[in-house]
Order: sequence, then C-alpha cells, then structure tokens
Amino acid sequence: MLAAARKHLLLERLRTDGRIVAKEIAAELGLSEDSIRRDLRELDAQGLAVRVYGGALPASPATADYAARSMVAPESKRRVAAAAVRLIEPGATIILDGGTTTLAMVDALPKSFRGTIITHSPTIAAALLDHEADIFLIGGQIFKHSAVACGAAAVEVANRISADLFFLGVTGIHPTAGLTTGDPEEASMKRTLAARAAETYVLGSDEKIGAASRYTVLPFDDIAGVITDKPKTDPTSRELAKAGINLVHAD
Repeated sequence: MLAAARKHLLLERLRTDGRIVAKEIAAELGLSEDSIRRDLRELDAQGLAVRVYGGALPASPATADYAARSMVAPESKRRVAAAAVRLIEPGATIILDGGTTTLAMVDALPKSFRGTIITHSPTIAAALLDHEADIFLIGGQIFKHSAVACGAAAVEVANRISADLFFLGVTGIHPTAGLTTGDPEEASMKRTLAARAAETYVLGSDEKIGAASRYTVLPFDDIAGVITDKPKTDPTSRELAKAGINLVHAD
C-alpha cells in the first residue's frame, strides 16, 4: 500500500473510530509498526492528527487562527452559546474565556444583564461595551493566536478575582485525552481562571467533541459539565456520559 493511501486510511479511521492504535492497525494491514508510526508523525506535523502513546487521536480544527476559527461550525457555536447563557443567574459574576464560542455568548447574552463579566480577552471586552454588565478586563501579554492575555502578569491579576461561573473554551474534548488546547501558556491561564470560579462549564461546539490537542487543560473531575449540541446518540457523547461527565445538551 502506498504511503498516500495509508495516510488516507488512517485519517478515515480517526474520523470514524476517534482513535488509532498503531499496533492494531499495523497487524490489520500487514505492515510494521514503524511504518504506521512514521505515517502518524507526518500527519501530526501536518496538523491532521495528534500523536499519543501507542497511536493517535483526531486533531482539532479549533487550533486554526482566530479568523479561520470564526468560520468553523458557527451554528453549533450559536446553539452552545445560547445554552450557556441560560445557566447564568441575574446579577452573577462570570468569567468568559477567549474564543469564538464565547464571542457567540456575548451575542446571546441580553444587553440588560446587570452582573459582572470578567475576561482576559480584549475582543470579548470590546464586544460587551453596549451591555449593561460591569466589565473587568484582565491585562497582560497578548497571545495573538487566541487574542487573550496570558503570562505572569495576567495570572497575578486573575488570582485576585472570584466568580460564580467560568465558561471555558478548549480545542479538544476527548474521552481519553480529556480537555486540551494547543498552547501550554494558554492552558495554564485557563487553569488559573477555573480555580477562581465556583463552577466551570466547558463550551463544546461540534468541531471540538472527539478531537484533541497537545496540552491538557483540566481533568473532567474539575468541571461542572460540558455544554454541547452533539446528540446523545453520538458515539463520543455516549463515551463521555458513560465516564460520568455531565453533558448539558443545547437545543
């Protein structure tokens, strides 16, 4: 089998099965594990898969640049955002992560909401200017890929706040890889913000469910739930539910 055909088959298996075990697929195809591992390394380098011990997981399309991400699964993000807004009590203090799904939350949030919104995203803060809510912007060095503040200065400020809810954006939600994102500094900032809220909900739009990125953000035990519009019959949804993860299904 030619290398191009093998890679096509591997990508198809990632799409249908949600993971690849190198040893198993090598035996199935009558190839060496070294050949499969080499293919997986190349797919990882191309951003099409994420190598893990023993195989690979589907790469998340949510690791693209900010402008490109705004074009990915917009209707799913709208549904997830609407479900997230329904969890917000009047007068609550909430933390909004950066990203295109939280930007959709701003659109769904009534302008008359009189609580407090904390964010480390200047994009989110600017979008809230015509809302009645008080806005608290965490500053620091801007990570341009996601348009959020990260680093020591941002962490120092974040450690002085507290909130009722944190709406967390990730690039991957996978039953075995967990909650992941594509940058270690951003992952650290997300953990800091989660530690400052009574409850953390993960925004799980369609492209993130079943995908994975390089860096772990939080264990599932540290969140209140995943908000998703994936149907309950979806294989990954079933795996997550079987693992005891609270799935908040959007309409």
